[in-house]
Amino acid sequence: MKKISSRFSIAVHILSLIALSPSPCTSEFIGESVKTNPVIIRRIIGKLKKAGIVHVRPGTGGAYLTKEQDEITLLDVYRAVEVVEKDDLFHFHEHPNPECPVGANIESVFRTKMLQAQSALEQELAQVSLQQLVAEICKKMTL
Repeated sequence: MKKISSRFSIAVHILSLIALSPSPCTSEFIGESVKTNPVIIRRIIGKLKKAGIVHVRPGTGGAYLTKEQDEITLLDVYRAVEVVEKDDLFHFHEHPNPECPVGANIESVFRTKMLQAQSALEQELAQVSLQQLVAEICKKMTL
């Protein structure tokens, strides 16, 4: 089974770390936390920057949030890292047999259901802010 790209979870990790850090975070620092190459971190930060979620100081200045934590939703992050194209979370098999009654109709019927599922996922992501996520992380850190 194909999974949604890990860019989404890495992006959320990056933003949570930036939100909790007292100073701007470098890709090397973030890479240590994520346990991945700083080049991957820089690519994802580039997507977050393009979406207006973070700003990066030139050189080794690090990244910081450009919006308040309560203004950033998981849906914003999901869309920023281009996890999927619009209305394309689910991939459909190509060229079903048009002579078969099921083959001729399965995609139009099934696609409607899958678009509803994608919409539900996106609505749920829109309800969760970075601030809420960071608050939950902080609770776990104090346990």
